[in-house]
Amino acid sequence: MITMEERVKSLEQEVAGMKAILHRSSSVKNDWESSVGAFESDPLFKEALRLGREYRESQPPPDDREGA
Repeated sequence: MITMEERVKSLEQEVAGMKAILHRSSSVKNDWESSVGAFESDPLFKEALRLGREYRESQPPPDDREGA
C-alpha cells in the first residue's frame, strides 16, 4: 500500500513537471494572429463554416422570434 508521504511526493513531482511545461510554453509567443489561416485548406473546417452559416440563415430575424 502506498503511504501518504509517497503519494504527496508523487503529486509534488507531477506539479513540478506541469509547472516546467507551463513555463516553457509561456515563453512561446501566444498570439491569435499566428493561428490565422491555419484551417484555410481544411475541408472539414469549410464544411463546419457552411453548416454554421446554413443554421444561422435558417433562424428567424430577432424581431420575429417568440417573446420579442
